[in-house]
Amino acid sequence: MRMNIHFKNRVACIGAGLTLFRRRLFETPRELAWEAAKQALENAGMELKDIDCVVFGSAPDAFDGIHMQGEYMVDGAGGYKKPFTRVYVGGGTGVFSVIAGWWHVASGLCDKVLVVAEEKMSPALPHPQYVFHHIFDPITDKPLGVNLIWIFALEMHRYMYKYNIKKEDIALVSVKNKRNALDHPAAQLGAKITVEDVLNSEVLVWPVQRLDISPVSDGAGALILTSEEYAKQYTDTPVWIDGVGWNLDTTYWTNRDLAFPKYLYYAGKMAYKMAGIHNPRKEIDVAEVYDPFDYKELHHMEGLQLARKGEAPILTREGVTERDGDLPINPSGGLLGVGNPIAAAGIMKVAEIFWQLRKEAGKRQVAKDPTTGLAQAWGDLMQIGTVVVMRV
Repeated sequence: MRMNIHFKNRVACIGAGLTLFRRRLFETPRELAWEAAKQALENAGMELKDIDCVVFGSAPDAFDGIHMQGEYMVDGAGGYKKPFTRVYVGGGTGVFSVIAGWWHVASGLCDKVLVVAEEKMSPALPHPQYVFHHIFDPITDKPLGVNLIWIFALEMHRYMYKYNIKKEDIALVSVKNKRNALDHPAAQLGAKITVEDVLNSEVLVWPVQRLDISPVSDGAGALILTSEEYAKQYTDTPVWIDGVGWNLDTTYWTNRDLAFPKYLYYAGKMAYKMAGIHNPRKEIDVAEVYDPFDYKELHHMEGLQLARKGEAPILTREGVTERDGDLPINPSGGLLGVGNPIAAAGIMKVAEIFWQLRKEAGKRQVAKDPTTGLAQAWGDLMQIGTVVVMRV
């Protein structure tokens, strides 16, 4: 049974588009956004004039080197002379953009919404980590010389220590996702690698090594969301957004036990309640879990109740999370393989679930016959979870 909450409209996804994900793309941010939007419109059989509202998502303005990013991106994202909303919740933005598009339709405000997420990280020199340096508290954090890889290494180490997880089991995630990405036409880092390759790669901040982490990327993605009335006019195969969830934990990452992502546990519970899901491990057929680091796929599987605490590495080792396994995780190749243009990475995951449920994923199509899928993103200082549950 679904949650007994009544919205004006049931929301369908009827089209998706995705640019290449690359280390440096020549296109401007506006050009990337429009390329993705144009693909999504064509996929849905629509033109821009058919769209009522536009929702846009990007992470820090500094990535694109532009102040007031929302205003700059309006025309590229298709928002000229249309109601336009920008959302931003760090790495959780891509999925939260879809959630924002969902509430535009569910509320009855708009019937046809274009959701676009874009990130061009390459202009941030000498490296995007220098942009992230400015998100830390100037009194408690900055004097430590902290950066994101530094604090994620703390989280990874705590997760490994508490549940006695071996680095070899974590490395299997990177091996799987980079191999899956070989079949993705937009992928930046598809590759055949081994566990030994991961363990022998450069140490960044122990236990994080170079092949444990996703790349700096440019790229954009887009989706078309509509009410049920209009979905039936454009397609016989809509994919329904039946549950959404989000949760924000405290910014003080020093005050939490980093072994378990509570921010995601509560976001997942919200989405599952709305979608009427009581046993996620049995009811979710395929999931795109946010994996900027290989350990985060495992961490997030457990936060989403797709595995018990400390169990995700075992499921991975046993092949459960492979495309032909009982619970395929990141059949796209994830951020580790496809790439990680922050906001666009999240919308890529929603697009992949859309394609999987419509049986349009090509070589990436999972072996089982999926009817229910999940996409998830994560961001800020290890504190926000955003979740979308989709069905056919």
